[in-house]
Amino acid sequence: MALVTWALPLTYLMLFLLRRSPGAGAQGGPDFELQQPQDKVSVAAGETLNLTCTTSGTGPTGPVKWLKGWGDGNETVYDQTGTFPRVTRVVSISNTDFSIHIGDVRPEDAGTYYCVKFIKWVSGVDVFRRGKGTVVSVHAKPTHPVVSGPDNRTGPGQRVPFTCTAGGFFPKEIDVKWFKDKDRISVQPPSITLGQTKSSYDMSSTAVVTLQEDDVRSQLICQVQHSTLTAPLRGMYQLRKALLVSPKVSVIAGVPNPVEVNKTMNFTCYVKGFYPGDVAVTWLENGMEMKVEDTSQPVETPRGLFELRSLVEVQATEEKNGSVFTCRVVHNARDSISGTATLLLYCSGLWLGILLEKGLLGGLLIFLFKRARA
Repeated sequence: MALVTWALPLTYLMLFLLRRSPGAGAQGGPDFELQQPQDKVSVAAGETLNLTCTTSGTGPTGPVKWLKGWGDGNETVYDQTGTFPRVTRVVSISNTDFSIHIGDVRPEDAGTYYCVKFIKWVSGVDVFRRGKGTVVSVHAKPTHPVVSGPDNRTGPGQRVPFTCTAGGFFPKEIDVKWFKDKDRISVQPPSITLGQTKSSYDMSSTAVVTLQEDDVRSQLICQVQHSTLTAPLRGMYQLRKALLVSPKVSVIAGVPNPVEVNKTMNFTCYVKGFYPGDVAVTWLENGMEMKVEDTSQPVETPRGLFELRSLVEVQATEEKNGSVFTCRVVHNARDSISGTATLLLYCSGLWLGILLEKGLLGGLLIFLFKRARA
């Protein structure tokens, strides 16, 4: 019983000594050194990050690891037993060179990296030496800028906002310029916000443009310059995608008008200066829709707008005398625009009476004039 009583304190003492001291041959010599020479490293996203760490002298038994960050929340970037797909040793089998390559660098890889030598105990490991840390900054190129416009088309003279966005860049500083064709547009500084990964930035810039009819052939350019770019990136927007130019509609009666009874009268509907080119033309006689086989198609003008001519033939019967013919145009599925003309019949007796009336009136005026002079 006395032997057991003495054995327990000795067991506790041995466990305490094993916890506080390395095992046989595990003591680190006073000449052990760990060198992490890089203070700062800058690398572009997608490239390979090289981190240097070497040791010299006699070290204790225990692994060497790379950690990102220090204290709570640090992340193990590499150790000798785990699997790290993007990390490889510079010298695969070495007891003194623990330098590593990190491939396909991403913005979230930015941070401070530590090379750490651990000492191994029976119950676990403790930090034996650590490097001074290497601050890694990742330069990420902006994504190609994208310019977006309004959801609905807008007419000439209206002020319309357009937005340019790009993301995933680091560092934060970025320069944005806007152009309408070759002319510079004044805009407010862009809005810069942290991206979803919290390690890169997103940009949004807005330009307000007053649309004109001639903007059918104009474009907006959003130009982005960043320290990671050798040449600016450009996003473009064709203003015709935001433009709505309503047509001008007129109806012209064919010659002659008035027309003789039972002759054919042509009415032509001129639809001019509209954009985009989708129109629907309907003919009405006294408000009632007519069946007209018209295959007219819009034609693009040199200005980039469209025009169209639609023709309807009418038999000039006495019943149609005074009838109103309407050309109704629906453009871009919006409200209709109309033009009208009236059919008049030529009556020989009526015109003879009118001529006689005018002749008698003219003769009377001449008689009165001569009498007044006498």
